[in-house]
Amino acid sequence: MALQQWLGLLLTMVGGLLAGTSAWPTKMMRTLRYEHWALIASLLGLLILPWTVALWLCPHALAGYATLPAGVWLKALVFSTAWGVANVLCMLAWEHIGVGLTLGLLTGIGLPVGVLVPMLCKGSGLFATAPGLQTPAGHIILLAVGIMLVGVLLAALAGHGRQGSTPQSSGSFRLGLVMACLAGLLQVGLSFSFVYTQGPIVAAMKQRGAEEVGANLAVWAVCLIGGGVVNVAYPLFRLFRDHNWRDFGVGRGELGLAVVMGITFLAFIVLMGSGLRLLGPLGASVGFGVYQALQLTGAQALGLATGEWRQAHGRCRRQMRAAVALLLVAVVIIAYAGSLPPASRAPDRSAALDSRPHPTSVTGHAPPALLE
Repeated sequence: MALQQWLGLLLTMVGGLLAGTSAWPTKMMRTLRYEHWALIASLLGLLILPWTVALWLCPHALAGYATLPAGVWLKALVFSTAWGVANVLCMLAWEHIGVGLTLGLLTGIGLPVGVLVPMLCKGSGLFATAPGLQTPAGHIILLAVGIMLVGVLLAALAGHGRQGSTPQSSGSFRLGLVMACLAGLLQVGLSFSFVYTQGPIVAAMKQRGAEEVGANLAVWAVCLIGGGVVNVAYPLFRLFRDHNWRDFGVGRGELGLAVVMGITFLAFIVLMGSGLRLLGPLGASVGFGVYQALQLTGAQALGLATGEWRQAHGRCRRQMRAAVALLLVAVVIIAYAGSLPPASRAPDRSAALDSRPHPTSVTGHAPPALLE
């Protein structure tokens, strides 16, 4: 594996761990509720900071954005909005079926979709030349995905067992399952918004003097609009519904923690995007799989560090240890697939039909109406 790919793998892993542990400030909040910290963190981390930094780092960014086809904006908006809806559904599912089962369904459904779809429907820019599933790299990735799913299942069982069962109506439980499954499917919008639009945006920014970091942030500024609006709108709805605006003043000492969360949101998103690009053509699949595995691992590590597993019985602990071990093994396997030389991961027939570079391609080989 080249040094650049090692760096991409490291950035993706750090981004996943940071995403999994990003909720730590809420453990220290006593007054602010979800709608308070989510409003501040989402507004800052998903809307204000991305655009501020992108416009600062990219000379003539607005001129570059003006050259983008409408299809790029549409894909970014649709995928990003899907991810924003997934966040809201995830929060609601927690109330019906618990955190452990929700996270298990979220990862179990989203992981194979996020890993396999970019190999079937090629992304933009450098992801357009990703090998297909009928290649040595594709076979290894399928193996890694299978191992990851076993690990996710064990993590879900451990989390559900740790939380314990509470009396619920069957209708409430079914509703929670539906919301968690939909959230798992839609959450890949965060990755897809980047994978299927980064090519033309990066090219437009670099043509106007932007460096790699600035161009990467310019992509996220566009790709976070839809999700940012949803993640701001839902907390606002709850604030107006519950009339608890006054808690901002009561808990003003905790506002700094919400700001930290907003900065963390942008940090792990940018780390993931940078890692995906450094990993090369297979980065959309390899990077997403590594990111998801480390995100789940980080979430469970946070629970362990904050005492959530203190009362868990032995079987739950053994299941979680086995889950983390399997996820880490899968990360090694999927990283190996990404390190295979080009000859060992030659493109499949669809990719071979057009091997020309696509510096300004909108979708690469992806169909125009790719849905979550």
